[in-house]
Amino acid sequence: MASLRVLVGCKRVIDYAVKIRVRPDALGVVTDGVKHSMNPFDENAIEEAVRMKQKKVVKEIVVVSCGPTQSQETIRTALAMGADRGIHVEVPKGTEENLQPLAIAKIFAKLVEKEKPDVVILGKQAIDDDSNQTTQLLAGLLEWPQGTMASVVEHSDGKLKITREIDGGLEDISVNLPAVISADLRLNEPRYATLPNIMKAKKKKIEKMSPEDLGVDVTPRLKVLKVVDPPVRAAGDKVPDVATLMSKLKERGHI
Repeated sequence: MASLRVLVGCKRVIDYAVKIRVRPDALGVVTDGVKHSMNPFDENAIEEAVRMKQKKVVKEIVVVSCGPTQSQETIRTALAMGADRGIHVEVPKGTEENLQPLAIAKIFAKLVEKEKPDVVILGKQAIDDDSNQTTQLLAGLLEWPQGTMASVVEHSDGKLKITREIDGGLEDISVNLPAVISADLRLNEPRYATLPNIMKAKKKKIEKMSPEDLGVDVTPRLKVLKVVDPPVRAAGDKVPDVATLMSKLKERGHI
């Protein structure tokens, strides 16, 4: 019988297919007029929660997004995928870039106190800042066990058995509940929201609040000094044979 409650994070980010442009002030990237979508890792997190509900392991999925008003579109997408209700922690447009991992972790910690979930599932990282920190920070604040970079999650005997993707291969661990999990891309294949579910999602509840309502100070602790485009990759050289290749490598000090 379903018994677990799950809190899932979903972040609104610049779509992965968009070519990123640095702002003229070199302190960030251009976001106005640019297509946004849900962070891909968060899609995996939501999909896993929905699959756990379909297996009768989970009874309720609450999805959370921190950001401007437009983040409600991301929440609606998660609701259309199968989440039950949403929470929007709203910040003024243009300030979402200042929401750093520690602040997000503190917001989620407060929401955990309020919602009393058994599991928190977050994407491993966001494709805009690539921090990969929020899950670990949240687990530390809550003093809960964590299963990061999960590619397999199974519920058994009141525990979660997790296969983690690590540098050396795969690692199998078992964690007691409550716990915090971060989803890797190979955890599952996220579903597309169907039109009927998109229509149903419009009727699902989204609770709005601010960081101040939760008593969380989101003042940035890190300062961005400069954002620059990556260097343009130089064209390669074609060589006729191995001897010429070795000669060129020696000339350039590679061997």
